[in-house]
Amino acid sequence: MIAEVIIQSNVKNLNKVFDYKIPNEYEKNWVELIGARVLVPFGKMKTLEEGFIVNIKKSTDYEVKEIAKVQGRYLNRTKINFARWMAKRYFCNVSDCLKLMLPPGTSTKISENRVKEKNVNFVVLKKDEEEINSDIENKKIKSEKQLRTLRFLIENKEALISDLEMFADSSRAVVNALCKKGYTEIIEKKVERNPFEEKNIERTEKLKLTQEQQKAFNTICDSMDDTLFTEFLIYGVTGSRKNRNLFAIN
Repeated sequence: MIAEVIIQSNVKNLNKVFDYKIPNEYEKNWVELIGARVLVPFGKMKTLEEGFIVNIKKSTDYEVKEIAKVQGRYLNRTKINFARWMAKRYFCNVSDCLKLMLPPGTSTKISENRVKEKNVNFVVLKKDEEEINSDIENKKIKSEKQLRTLRFLIENKEALISDLEMFADSSRAVVNALCKKGYTEIIEKKVERNPFEEKNIERTEKLKLTQEQQKAFNTICDSMDDTLFTEFLIYGVTGSRKNRNLFAIN
């Protein structure tokens, strides 16, 4: 499988896709690579260059090099198509537009300075539900906390230890005991960081325009409806929310 990669650069000559071979370990899940950030050998440069996979195809007419490393998937087809539209509309490189869509703290080229991915330990069942229920019925598990933990996992498939402590009155010691008995295991998963997770954003009402603002807004909308593509100069003092009021109304 071949990946079409856009190199992260503001050089106009590099504002196009370059073909690279997808490593064998990623070929089975190639769909998940679209939107991934990768490191690739480029030209005669000794260091690897950073780029984004924007498409996958079966073959290429060129002799290609292999992707050196997949750094993570931050984009999807919708964002890629939007970035292409932005680049065409505002005469800039696609890679510049793609960088605008990266999560906060991940846009820098220097990987050491990026916000690191968060790894979290989940508790999952190691035995099937029928075997666990059979052992519960046969009184092989006597601890009430272990029983609550297993029932919670049967119902939810997996859980953080903190969730088990809160909702099943369990503890790390209980989980460790179940791991030793072969009922559960602890696995590590990467979770996406959400910069707005701790923020309480209140929903606001639509802005109400003044009489003069409404007149200007109606004039612009009428022109757009008639596809006249007319230029408008909006007059107003600095800080009068000219753009905000006209474009945030919808």
